[in-house]
Amino acid sequence: MYFSLALKRFYRKTNALYSDGKYEITLDQRKLKTPYGNLFVVESEPLALAVAAEWDAQKTHIKQSSMHLSALCSTAIDNPNHLNKFDLVNHILSFLDTDTVLFHSYEETELCKLQAQEWQPILDWFCERYNVKIECSREITGPHISQETKSVLKKHLQSYSLWACYKRVMYETLISGFSFAVETVKSLILTLCCVDRHISVEKAVFLSRLEEEFQATGGVLNGPMSSVSKIYKQDFLPLFSSSTSPLHQHLSNQNNL
Repeated sequence: MYFSLALKRFYRKTNALYSDGKYEITLDQRKLKTPYGNLFVVESEPLALAVAAEWDAQKTHIKQSSMHLSALCSTAIDNPNHLNKFDLVNHILSFLDTDTVLFHSYEETELCKLQAQEWQPILDWFCERYNVKIECSREITGPHISQETKSVLKKHLQSYSLWACYKRVMYETLISGFSFAVETVKSLILTLCCVDRHISVEKAVFLSRLEEEFQATGGVLNGPMSSVSKIYKQDFLPLFSSSTSPLHQHLSNQNNL
């Protein structure tokens, strides 16, 4: 069962059951389904248990916006846009042309200085890490990014060793999570910096909203993040921090190579 509207919790127990080589999620005796009506099945027991835990953690009402893993798996199973691996990678790569950290203020202001101070070291590290050439822009038209640079990054996105050993649903869940992370911070560069653990998730969210933080704090950025950024952090953080998240598993796999 699956619901698009917020409903009162109607079930008492959740469970993950092994069936025919895959794991199903049950709410009491009802089998969980995706928004498109497909049976919700995954091939990873830890992931299935985590999804069951998300449903079990719901209190009086079902808040699906808090169930990130359930949403990612459902998107992977339903594949509503009928995208394949190459489509998804191209979608992720398309964010590079409008990447947040590449657009600096065109005015000589404190914000411009702050962007250079915070963003430029990130860009320098990124270019060295991936052996590419990208420069920031202070023009509305944005930076010019060569096809060679895009080809290098495209090849990298298609070559994660974990993707090869995940079956379709797990691969689609991983790449959907990666895509969601890029869309959230509007930056492929910041997301890859997180994947490489060069910066923390909190730092990535902060950098993606540098102008908003600057304005919200009156130019004083030594204090805590604003409430707006905390909302973004709630969406972004689970993709990297949950031990059952496909992105987290990818990070662990890379560190063990």
